[in-house]
Amino acid sequence: PAIECWAASYPQAVNCSWGLSPEPLLDTDFVATYRSVGVPKALPCVTQPWPAEPPCHPALAGCPCVPRHGTDTGECSLTGPQSCSFGDLQVFSLTPYELNVTARNALGAASAMLPFLLESIIKPDPPEAVRVSPIPGEPQKLLLEWSPPSSWPFLEYFPLQYRIRYYQDNDSVPTTVGPYELTSYTLTDLGPGTLHHIQVAAKDLADSGEFSTWSPPASGTPWVGP
Repeated sequence: PAIECWAASYPQAVNCSWGLSPEPLLDTDFVATYRSVGVPKALPCVTQPWPAEPPCHPALAGCPCVPRHGTDTGECSLTGPQSCSFGDLQVFSLTPYELNVTARNALGAASAMLPFLLESIIKPDPPEAVRVSPIPGEPQKLLLEWSPPSSWPFLEYFPLQYRIRYYQDNDSVPTTVGPYELTSYTLTDLGPGTLHHIQVAAKDLADSGEFSTWSPPASGTPWVGP
């Protein structure tokens, strides 16, 4: 199986998904476990094919037993037919974690492993509430403002950096600027009276992991005088 893992923030759950290429024609079950490398006991992520509920207990701290946001108790639920989430990972650990996924069907079994450090798979959700405003008296400028992703709750400890891209309808390649640490930016040297589409992406300021996907575009036209 091909495996991908990511975490939308510190120190929340890690999300993993996997698949086979090409897709098998036979019914295929997946078993996924994770462990800290060097620790012999693996914790169960998914022990039954979707949509069956796996036998698990929140004390295992293995996916899909993940405390939901805002609650103190764990609730067991699969996140998808080929995906799982798990928590209780140590931030900035020098010991990597490892996800093992085994695909099983009538023809046999195949396994794959993905080792990772938590900070290496950090990928924030995109910024929210992206707003574009003309600046009175400035025919070649636009004011861009946005909010950090709400799923990134500890900005004082883990600040974000932002990258911006903008384009017109007839542009073949967008213009990208940044990174910047503020949640506003003034675009300059724009074509007067032209409509621009603007998107923002976020990344951990420490440069760990990768940038988020781009936010949905917000559009605006520079100020046009009377």
